[in-house]
Amino acid sequence: MLTNEDIQNLIDVFTTKEEMKEMISNLVTKEDFLNLQTAVDAYAQKADAFFRKMVMLSHKVDRHEKWFHLIADKLGIKLEY
Repeated sequence: MLTNEDIQNLIDVFTTKEEMKEMISNLVTKEDFLNLQTAVDAYAQKADAFFRKMVMLSHKVDRHEKWFHLIADKLGIKLEY
């Protein structure tokens, strides 16, 4: 037969309905996950576009630098940097 102490120990171990409802309400939903995934995808697309523009800009700067050296050679000017 269970004593009051045994019953109290069982109550301490198991969660109540209210505690269970509170734990469930704090769980992440599918919608929360999809919203996060959408935000991460949007950021990744923006980052990809930014990096592509930076690569294009880098190539443009390299091309201009090459032209400056060609012009300097033609004019007999030594470029220092």
